[in-house]
Amino acid sequence: MTTFSRLLAACVSMLTLPLTAPAADTAETPEVVWQRECGATHDQRMEWWREARFGMFIHWGVYSVPAGVWKGEQSKHIGEWLMLDYKIPVAEYAELTKRFNPTKFKADDFVALAKGAGMKYIVITAKHHDGFAMFHSKASSYNIYDATPFKRDPLKELAEACRKQGMHLGFYYSQAQDWHHPGGAAAKGGHWDPAQDGSMDEYIEKIAVPQVEELLSNYGDVSTIWWDTPVDMTPQRVQKFLPLLKLQPKLITNNRLDKDKLTGDFSTPEQKIPATGIPGKDWETCMTMNTTWGFKSFDDKWKSTETLLHNLIDIASKGGNYLLNVGPTSEGLIPEPSIERLHQIGRWMKVNGEAIYGTTASPFKALPWGRCTKKVSGNSTTLYLHVFDWPAEGKLTIPGLKSKIDSATLLAGGKKLSVGSNPEGQSIAIPAQAPDPISSTIVLKVMGPLEID
Repeated sequence: MTTFSRLLAACVSMLTLPLTAPAADTAETPEVVWQRECGATHDQRMEWWREARFGMFIHWGVYSVPAGVWKGEQSKHIGEWLMLDYKIPVAEYAELTKRFNPTKFKADDFVALAKGAGMKYIVITAKHHDGFAMFHSKASSYNIYDATPFKRDPLKELAEACRKQGMHLGFYYSQAQDWHHPGGAAAKGGHWDPAQDGSMDEYIEKIAVPQVEELLSNYGDVSTIWWDTPVDMTPQRVQKFLPLLKLQPKLITNNRLDKDKLTGDFSTPEQKIPATGIPGKDWETCMTMNTTWGFKSFDDKWKSTETLLHNLIDIASKGGNYLLNVGPTSEGLIPEPSIERLHQIGRWMKVNGEAIYGTTASPFKALPWGRCTKKVSGNSTTLYLHVFDWPAEGKLTIPGLKSKIDSATLLAGGKKLSVGSNPEGQSIAIPAQAPDPISSTIVLKVMGPLEID
């Protein structure tokens, strides 16, 4: 018996309680099982993530070869769903691997770009729904090393670059949907090619579980596993994955392993920011820079840097993390519009990152001119006022703040600002010109309990 097999057997013995709704007085709820066996150290494992607040999502795979175009037609959907959207037969889609040779990929450049943008972690698609693995897998030859001319393992190179540059690394893995291997699930009507038919339980046992084991065993420290679309993920199927999490004691996972979201360390709103955050829970909004996750050659609907930065600030002000996506080309390059925006975000973060990293949600219900993040240390609270709309009259009113302000400064340059009051609340005298055209930060120090109407 291998070391992993012994570990697996031990973990399975600890996870004998089924992840199903309990019969009265006879079993524990799934969440209790999760918290005891896999979530007991939640706060310790989440510490770095709560400090980070900003990460890079990378959607990259063989779907970057057609780049959103199939037989001359431009897809109206996201690029990485092309195989399902056009019901492409398994063998025909697999032919794309012969044209996937991303020789311009440089892991160090990917990590340096993320780091320069102020991002603290990277999550990359190790296997998406099309079943193609972006790493050298022994569980299936349908992977970038064995099935393409590239003959390299980009995840191993990325893991090494992350170690060198101090970046946390996570892997996205589609545990349920797999449109290539027999038995893998498929959304939106199910299978369309007889080659996809088979036992889902056998697919999980022979492909998905071994590949997750490889990811958690062969790439050093893994910070995150990012599951997706739990189609047909019964409690019994979910249970096959849980022991694997023990392979990385510091690992955190999202809440998409099981269809009822009973497992995982953080919630994952997609392409939206919850109006009031998700109070009492850790959460992460993932978003694209244009309209697709996987590369589409014709998608030029890019969000502005202002929109992206306002999203980051808005998310932080509601207590969440921002996972911002890039979709590399089949050559292994991140599109230039993404690079430009990340450089611009990085310049803002070099000045204002203190007001994002390690902050918690705003104590205010709403602010007419922007957002607020905060840090609490002992008897002191620091409020970071993110001013989107710089008042022309030279006064910034903070409605509802009753606590005495001990100091007010501009984060950019440290200029001290005078504090006053008006009928609407306390106010800060500000320069005529905003330090930053997108968002300027004012730092307030407050001693004692924070009092807000």
